[in-house]
Amino acid sequence: MARDWDERADVLAAQAISQGVPTAWFDRLYAEGSSGVVGMPWDRTDPSPVLRQWAESQGLEGRGRRGVVVGCGLGADAEYLAALGFDTVAFDVAPTAVRVAQDRHPGSAVDYRVADLLDLPEEWLGAFDLVIEVYTVQALPDPPRSDAVRGVRSLVAPGGTLFAVAFRSDGESDATTGPPFALSRGRMQSFEGDGLEAVEVTAVEDERWRAVFRR
Repeated sequence: MARDWDERADVLAAQAISQGVPTAWFDRLYAEGSSGVVGMPWDRTDPSPVLRQWAESQGLEGRGRRGVVVGCGLGADAEYLAALGFDTVAFDVAPTAVRVAQDRHPGSAVDYRVADLLDLPEEWLGAFDLVIEVYTVQALPDPPRSDAVRGVRSLVAPGGTLFAVAFRSDGESDATTGPPFALSRGRMQSFEGDGLEAVEVTAVEDERWRAVFRR
């Protein structure tokens, strides 16, 4: 490997942010991972442990319900959601990530899409009973982080739930260096709005937030 992917991510993210295209680095990094220049980024086959723990504690059951995974990457969280019975959409701004996810899961029930959280398809607004957001918002500087938060919020259907995970800042403000930019409690609570209310914003192990909201 030419260099480890997380080190390369720092370089590509800094370039993209300086160029005014703060989401462009995702596909650039996945493309380098796909071609073997660096290791494949965020390469996991199991769902987020924080997501799995919460789902099991809730006895989460998806039959007859729609779910969406924001910034789905290589698809581990999306496949988990589908296995729970959710009619699952999973999207990422990086076409390479979506292609690799589809290749890794032939015959998957997940509807993998290329889409931009900052410019979502109108038919997705308010359309999902469960929205999963793991580490995506914190990968963006602000701006456009606040717009990304509003985008996530907009996906939740009436009566639906948003589950979010992020690295934690214990100060009053988000971290100023990143990505990832560790998020403050206030930032996690900012998913509230437009009828979406916090059920919990909890500090969990490994310096993370686990947050649940319901509309």
